Amino acid sequence: MQIDLNDLNPMMKQQWLQHAVAPRPICFASTISAKGEVNLSPFSFFNLFSTNPPILIFSPSRRVRDNSIKHTLENVNEIPEVVINIVDEEMVQQVSLASCEYPRGTNEFIKAGFTEEPATIIRPPMVRESKVKMECRVIEIKSLGTEGGAGNLVICEVLRMHVNDSILNEDGSMIDQRKLHHIARLGGNWYSKVDPSNLFEVEKPNVKLGIGIDVLPETIRTSLILTGNELAQLGNVHEMPVVDPAFDDDKLKSIFQYYAVSPDEMEREIQLYAKELLEKHKIAEAWQVLLSLP
Repeated sequence: MQIDLNDLNPMMKQQWLQHAVAPRPICFASTISAKGEVNLSPFSFFNLFSTNPPILIFSPSRRVRDNSIKHTLENVNEIPEVVINIVDEEMVQQVSLASCEYPRGTNEFIKAGFTEEPATIIRPPMVRESKVKMECRVIEIKSLGTEGGAGNLVICEVLRMHVNDSILNEDGSMIDQRKLHHIARLGGNWYSKVDPSNLFEVEKPNVKLGIGIDVLPETIRTSLILTGNELAQLGNVHEMPVVDPAFDDDKLKSIFQYYAVSPDEMEREIQLYAKELLEKHKIAEAWQVLLSLP
């Protein structure tokens, strides 16, 4: 299926894109007007774009329905400051309630049952219930258009972070990713959450380069058993492994013994066993199993 976005109306463009580009983290933005009116609203067009300087960008888009602009955008134009509160599972329903289009001057802290906490260096208040709060200065607002659905990039410099001790690791030196159950936005009414049941690690190449899939032995590279992800795990080692004479594995021994008269079946079983090891992130062991192939 091919979709030409120029052929779609703004609502359909929004639906296709928001379902495809997901999950998206949520910026729960607290702002204040020149009159001192506080506003609190979530935005899923949001992310981190630089660490030095520390830059976050979120986009309060023009409403597709009537091309009106949001109170958050009006506020940051008047007072270029914002607290970006990170949303986790414990507050998602309240965040959704705060997204209602209340009249100008309505305090969503009160409507959604959140607690205002004074910021330390800017005027808008923080959300006490949020476990990560970032006090930001708005350094630029870039309009992307004047029609309904057009974004307005609010470019923010993070001045100070507030992190709840409950989500730190054991020595208190960093956020423990397993403790901060982020909520992210998808298309329609769909959300997703991050918790230990759906976290996994992928070793990231830094200084040393992975050897690459292209240099794997042909019998491995052309495997009908191993997926592209699994081949990439094998190709992410820094040098081609060699057979370790000390490697001893009972299951590998049993495969050799049982399938000794059927080389093709033996190769298949060895690759299936390597696949099992790769699923457990046992890269070195998987390599030794595969290197046992004739």
